[in-house]
Amino acid sequence: MLETTTTLRRLRTRVIVVVRRAEEIIDLNYVGLVVATVFFALSVTPSLLPRDWLFQGLISGINAALGYGVGCLLEWLFRLWVRPRLRISAPPTWMRYAMKSAVLGTAALSAALMLVQSARWQRAITALMGMEGTTTPAYLRTGLLSMAIGVVVVAVYRTMREIILFLARLLNQWVRVPRELAPAAGFLVLVVLAVTIFNGVASRAFFAVANSAFSVRNDYTSENAVQPQQAERSGSPASLARWETLGFEGRWFVSHGPTASRITSITGRPAKEPIRAYVGLESVDGGEEPADLAVSELERTGAFDRKALVVVTTTGTGWVNSMAAGAIEYMYGGDTAIVATQYSYLPSVLSFLADRSKATAAGKQLFDAVYQHWTARPPQQRPRLLVYGESLGSEGSEAAFDGLADLRAQVDGALWVGPPNSNRLWQQFVSRRDPGSRQVEPVYADGLVVRFASDSADLARPSTEWRPPRIAYLQHASDPIVWWSPDLIFSQPDWLSEPRGADVSAHMRWWPFVTFWQVAADLTNAQGVTDGHGHRYGSLVLDAWAAIAAPPGWTAEMSERIRGELEAAEEYERKTK
Repeated sequence: MLETTTTLRRLRTRVIVVVRRAEEIIDLNYVGLVVATVFFALSVTPSLLPRDWLFQGLISGINAALGYGVGCLLEWLFRLWVRPRLRISAPPTWMRYAMKSAVLGTAALSAALMLVQSARWQRAITALMGMEGTTTPAYLRTGLLSMAIGVVVVAVYRTMREIILFLARLLNQWVRVPRELAPAAGFLVLVVLAVTIFNGVASRAFFAVANSAFSVRNDYTSENAVQPQQAERSGSPASLARWETLGFEGRWFVSHGPTASRITSITGRPAKEPIRAYVGLESVDGGEEPADLAVSELERTGAFDRKALVVVTTTGTGWVNSMAAGAIEYMYGGDTAIVATQYSYLPSVLSFLADRSKATAAGKQLFDAVYQHWTARPPQQRPRLLVYGESLGSEGSEAAFDGLADLRAQVDGALWVGPPNSNRLWQQFVSRRDPGSRQVEPVYADGLVVRFASDSADLARPSTEWRPPRIAYLQHASDPIVWWSPDLIFSQPDWLSEPRGADVSAHMRWWPFVTFWQVAADLTNAQGVTDGHGHRYGSLVLDAWAAIAAPPGWTAEMSERIRGELEAAEEYERKTK
């Protein structure tokens, strides 16, 4: 009996030693854990778009790590300013461990319950968008992944803390900075070094590497993109812009699209061969501007003698929406010209960070060059001049105009799709919308010139006259590209305080910082939903063109006749490109 008691005591002692050693290694801050649990719970609440467990785990892990840092800061401030003023004796060891166990258990249970509820929310969001929802058991994997991500982020933070303490010791020894101020001085030194490196060498190196990496894709040619032989296409043997210089997106754009014979077979009317002029980043030599070469291509192909001329500002990689281009070409029986230039190798998300000035400069230069040649012709011999831009391209396209009066004076119609929240003209129209209209469906000046639409029915609202030249913005209530803004950090947006869009969860709430981070995460998945939601506008661009610039005699029946053809072409591009 005595031996058994002694053995149990030794075992208990060893367990206590192991637990204390583990605590020293892990150094878990329990206040930080509580706040991390709160941040985790907030991160799994509904956002604009549905998320699978993998993506949600990544987002929630980072969010929980941020909450852990906030909790550590609060606990440190408590120990520094409050605890010394309290005359409370330390609780016994067994009580401390009981409290810690309770915190751990409560955190784990709370996270599990939130994941179960989050799975229900995710299924509700996917139902709104006509998508298949997740299962609760599958979604519970989010918790394990979040824990792993959080541990990594906290480990990085602790490494940075050790670096700060190391710098503090150096400053104390070499520069004689007082010991009390040395940690703060070390932190400032690290921040200055980090900002200097990031804004200088690191940022340049990052975007140089990214540019180089994506330029490799730019050199690649899809096996389904074949050099056109029609003289009306850039990249053809007759073109001033050589095939191999157009880039990946440019080569796809000029090698596809409806031909004159295809247009005739679909519409039943005689058609011309559509003109598609495109200039890649590598198409120009010496000091020549891409816009000047683009205009030369338009002149070579006789574009200024067509019925409609569309100036497109592309997204970062030079992508042109094939649905938007094909819609105009079918509507005008191929008697059209579409011109675009590439200004970056980077996809839109990186272009938004690094090349926004390039987008606005390219958009303005191309339009100004085209407009100069267009106005040189007699008014009765000019084609209808239209402008188009999607996502970052809409911001670049807007940059060509000082305001609404300037826009109306120079174009015969404008269509801008999924505009970023930073768009200058879009902001002006939305902020000055008519009283009583919602931010997700604004009405500007009674819809006389500018209209906003999330579906085809919106283009007919309000019922007042829509005077030419008509300007239309397509924007979904669930499109994070439209609604993401730094303002989300501190202020609740109107689109969440007003009656929200039909495909936005009724359970989505605004929280400082959290909503900003949630919608920022949605940006990376803006295309990962079905048409009619997020940043997927599908054949709505056809309805918009029909409302803005339909040729005489165009009917809704004609639109439906070509809609299936456009959707089939888009699906083919998605699968084979």
